[in-house]
Amino acid sequence: MNERMAQYKDKIVQYWNQFSNKQKIIFFSTLALIFIAIVVLTMQLSKTEYEVAFKDLNSSDSAGIMNYLDTNNIPYKLSSDGKTISVPSTQAARIKVDVGSQGIVQNGSIGFRAFDSTSSIGTTDSEFSVKYNNALNGEVQQLLMSMNGISQAKVLVTLPKESVFAGADDQEKGNASVVLTFKPGYHPNQETIDGYFNLVKTAVPNLPIENITMMEGDTELMPSARGGQGTLSSSVEENFALQKKFENEVRQNVRQFLGRFMGPNKVDVLVVSKLNFDKVQSKENMVTPVDAENMKGIEISVQEISKNYTGKANPDSGVAGTGQTQVPTYPSGSSTGDVTSEDLSKTVNYEVNHITKDIISSPYSVKDLTINVAVEPPTGQKTVDQATKDSIQNILVNIVRASLADSGVTYTDADLAKKVSVYSQPFSGEETQTKGLNLSKGVLWGIGLAALALLAGGGFLIFRRRKQREEMEEDLPLPAPTEFPSINMDSVTNESQVRKQLETLAKKKPEEFVNLLRTWLADE
Repeated sequence: MNERMAQYKDKIVQYWNQFSNKQKIIFFSTLALIFIAIVVLTMQLSKTEYEVAFKDLNSSDSAGIMNYLDTNNIPYKLSSDGKTISVPSTQAARIKVDVGSQGIVQNGSIGFRAFDSTSSIGTTDSEFSVKYNNALNGEVQQLLMSMNGISQAKVLVTLPKESVFAGADDQEKGNASVVLTFKPGYHPNQETIDGYFNLVKTAVPNLPIENITMMEGDTELMPSARGGQGTLSSSVEENFALQKKFENEVRQNVRQFLGRFMGPNKVDVLVVSKLNFDKVQSKENMVTPVDAENMKGIEISVQEISKNYTGKANPDSGVAGTGQTQVPTYPSGSSTGDVTSEDLSKTVNYEVNHITKDIISSPYSVKDLTINVAVEPPTGQKTVDQATKDSIQNILVNIVRASLADSGVTYTDADLAKKVSVYSQPFSGEETQTKGLNLSKGVLWGIGLAALALLAGGGFLIFRRRKQREEMEEDLPLPAPTEFPSINMDSVTNESQVRKQLETLAKKKPEEFVNLLRTWLADE
């Protein structure tokens, strides 16, 4: 056993001594790098990675989440400002679900969950009213905090006192004051602001929009019902984008239409417009007859009263002071006889058409429009003929007339002709191209095919030359095997003689001596 171990040790030492010092240094360096990499990977894999699970928290929500994590022995990291909590990434999803299901994060407000942990027994009406108002404020605050772009919200709702004697129309209305804080870089449009107002209106009973005051910093937000138009910057950007879109559509349509006749890239168009972005809202209350021909309405009720009286007249019962010879204030004489009277009255109630129209005039009407067209003359001509110019100008005048139909201003043909212009001159870009080498598509295709043919021919020649070289190498005669000097071991009887022969061979023919040693090692 010891001899075998010694043989293994000798072989290992012999194998190790075959390497140079440089190879040994490289070997040890590689082992060291592998060891360091294993250690680093082990440390990284065993290290706990944290992921941000909750951010933008207030003090109460942070305390609730920390209490939950400490109770369940879950490690966490709290940011320096106390608003962000990170948990292990492997448990982040489960922790978010658990915290959300338990309602720990309330954004600083409890809402109606405050009534879950308290009993209403022994609570006075005033205490219950205060708790209800606080819960309602918290619910509205949570709704606003869930909207996109809002980082913080503070809500104060004032509910009116209910009265059993007042009708629905006579009851007092509620009031709400809201302070919002938007996230950095967020600018809500008017539609989003209207959504904030409608959310508060529908969440609080008997609260009209006009009784809601909403602030963002020092700026008061206004709904559309009170003339709100969103932020000034967003409105200006929207109007500018609409104006550019209109000009681009007109430019593209004119260029595409004229390009069919004048040729591609032969027409350039410049459009300048002025749009009216005023939004006019009006209300009309109209009363019209049902029967327009007779100017009458529908008879909804008719009342006729007829009174007839027949009797004897009384003497001296005339009207006092009547007649030329009568004494004033003294009854005049009257003749006796029968008296008959008749009284007829008729009342008819007509119903007419009552029409109420809320008219909102559409904005974005075209107030002014000018179109300038530059046309390149055909090849061989310096300018476009007058007939073509007149045709193009008539087309542009028709486009301008149709666009300004709703502007409210009547334009004559002379006024419309001043708003269009046709200019004819060779384009500078095309001149530079004609001065250089102008090749047709057929010539370019021919050049490309010729280049591909040259590349294919060159590759074939290289492949053929390489194949010929391989065939020539195969035809060369193989070198004769090296004949190693032989030593007759049978004729040698003494070990010293073998050593002398080997030393002589090593001195005279060292290469053959090395080959002989390699042959012996291979045989063993």
